[in-house]
Amino acid sequence: MSYITDADIERRLGIAALVQLTDDAGTGSANAEAIAEAREGAEGEVNSYLARRFRVPIDVGLHDELASSLATVSLDVVAHRLHVRRPPIPPEVASQYEAAVSWLANVANGDVALPAESELAGAVGVTARASGNAAVLSKDGLAGL
Repeated sequence: MSYITDADIERRLGIAALVQLTDDAGTGSANAEAIAEAREGAEGEVNSYLARRFRVPIDVGLHDELASSLATVSLDVVAHRLHVRRPPIPPEVASQYEAAVSWLANVANGDVALPAESELAGAVGVTARASGNAAVLSKDGLAGL
């Protein structure tokens, strides 16, 4: 499940910028592998925040009211990842990335609610449970020694 496509990235940045940011071989064409790598990395970064509270990836087909929010944040992250390849990073790209990460952190901390019409699947986490025999020695038992 992806929040954005390579075509979304092209619409956001434009083909000229994509060529400039990804054409490592000097072919005059955008490097599809570099774009896909940046997209996958951005989606992983977005999911790393969302996973603190929700099962990821969030199915925007079931929650289409979230599609534009998650797409915008993902595009902000992918734009930053692509610009990191060719510094300096424009201030507006850095600012959008910082805002996206701040929003994601707020979602992860529960300070911002995602605009979902129905309940999102909760995060699946690892829980710990004690098992085995009860403690042989207690604080009171040690006091007499």
